[in-house]
Amino acid sequence: MKVAVPKETTSGETRVSLSPDTVSSLISKDGLEILVEKDAGKRASFPDKAYEKAGAKIVPDIQTLYESADIVLKVQKPTEEEIKMMKPGTALISFLWALYDKKLVEQLKDAKITAFGMDAIPRISRAQKMDALSSMSSISGYKSVLIAANALGKYMPMMMTAAGTIPPSKVLILGAGVAGLQAIATARRLGAVVEAFDVRPAVKEQVESLGAKFVEVELEEQETETKGGYAKELSKESQQKQREAVHQHAKKADIVITTALIPGKPAPKLVTKEMVADMMTGSVIVDLAAEQGGNCELTKPGEIANENGVLIHGPLNVPGMMAEHASHLYSKNLSAFLTHLIKDGELNLDFEDEITQYATITHDGEIVSPAVKKGEM
Repeated sequence: MKVAVPKETTSGETRVSLSPDTVSSLISKDGLEILVEKDAGKRASFPDKAYEKAGAKIVPDIQTLYESADIVLKVQKPTEEEIKMMKPGTALISFLWALYDKKLVEQLKDAKITAFGMDAIPRISRAQKMDALSSMSSISGYKSVLIAANALGKYMPMMMTAAGTIPPSKVLILGAGVAGLQAIATARRLGAVVEAFDVRPAVKEQVESLGAKFVEVELEEQETETKGGYAKELSKESQQKQREAVHQHAKKADIVITTALIPGKPAPKLVTKEMVADMMTGSVIVDLAAEQGGNCELTKPGEIANENGVLIHGPLNVPGMMAEHASHLYSKNLSAFLTHLIKDGELNLDFEDEITQYATITHDGEIVSPAVKKGEM
């Protein structure tokens, strides 16, 4: 089977779907032929010669690449033009965000593309090696703290100097999923005092194990977590309690990092303009949910807003800021998923298997994933 690795066409995307070391593994282990578009890995520091050394063939143009492909591997979802270049029956594997983009799902269905969403792989122990969401979230959590530390006009750790002792910075993390936990760990390594809030009480132990204080709020709901491990949308009463607690802690924080997402819905608003008005001048917010509208009411996606001296960062594609390692990890996730799908050199689609069933968005002109059919992860 011929596997195509095109150059990413989304503006600002620096990642590539396969790294050279993964290419050699797929060729030797699964007997695949790997075709890489010229300069596909250049922005991730992977030159064409590294792919050729690993056994891949460099293809000079995208049209030839897609015409030859049995499987297409991407990071970002394809454009309408890219879908038109794929022949019916082609397998596509990438982030698709099917719950957010119904139009894309219809295009893939009509084109009879077998489309797999890396964001739709169920978060079960058997699929951990394929969990690209966790890989990318970990990078985002790490990088968010560096963005905040760079913007903050203070030391992160306590500093004892001849001129006096400077207290450590206070960091508040909203959302203790993979990104939030990595942000906690990174901020603690830099010496900050860290607090974290999450609607899921089950994460308290994880937060505290990293040396942070867990902000507890008594909510109306008994169940605050979906089967997929995501936070559920809260009632209005619980949202109000949450805002009151966050407000009290945010106004004392030097840095607030927000990471909360609900699959298929806009990002929940956790930081209101009133909270921002009460924050200290010079403090920093990094909103990792900016691409889904932001957890802060005043976030401007892709920009840095200054509200009364509070800097609000709305970074987009944070994993792309660390393209080399992001590509390396995503490539490992893709490789594990491909190995799961391929038997004896051919695609083997077993829809009785939970991983295959949930990750397959479209196949043979039909929607397959139960989560996409129901509209929830």
